[in-house]
Amino acid sequence: MAVVELESPPRQNYSQRMRRPYALMWSGGKDSALALDRARRADLDVSRLITFYDSATCRVRFHATRVEMLEAQAAAIGIALRSIPTTWAEMEGKLNEELSALRDAGFSGVVFGDIHLADVRAWYEDRVTSAGLEHVEPIWGERPHLLLREYVATGGRAVITCVDLAKLDAAWLGRVIDERFAADIATTGVDACGENGEYHSYAFAGPIFKKQVAWTIGERRFDGGFVQLDLIEESPTL
Repeated sequence: MAVVELESPPRQNYSQRMRRPYALMWSGGKDSALALDRARRADLDVSRLITFYDSATCRVRFHATRVEMLEAQAAAIGIALRSIPTTWAEMEGKLNEELSALRDAGFSGVVFGDIHLADVRAWYEDRVTSAGLEHVEPIWGERPHLLLREYVATGGRAVITCVDLAKLDAAWLGRVIDERFAADIATTGVDACGENGEYHSYAFAGPIFKKQVAWTIGERRFDGGFVQLDLIEESPTL
């Protein structure tokens, strides 16, 4: 199957071939959120979010977000989430099973939020296309600072949940991605989107959401050279 890289703003009308549904690989972070926003603006029918999480911790790897918080995002977006527990050793097999199930269910392809990590993209692309599905990359190859600027300008907001202490200090943990964040991260010399693992985030507001996800800060944890922030869904006030 073809590999599709969507233009932004989209210059091609995909509506005629996009009646079949698409899934989106969902980490819960700002890049996934921007990829979903771009896909929707290109008229893709994204009707399922897919996330693989660590079966031992029940958290998304690297982002350190509990799967319950991704379920809260999916409810606020209005798209079904398929969350799949796995170990590193099981990851490829479970991914291939999921891709086959998507194809058999009539899905056209899978949308990703990769930007410039060619090895990561290639690993997924090989498996997606081998399953007979389209591999769609709405934000691939674009300049990270411009993607961050677009995310913030469209109303996207996220909170930093993980920081690589070799690249940023712990004070970045818990910061909200907004205009001030975009200006400050530009002074550090790291990738503005954290594509090299400098930081990871949890999206809670923006154009993809029907309502904002309410969250509160939990405990702070150190894991090797990383500091992570636990998020807890905030209960509505009665």
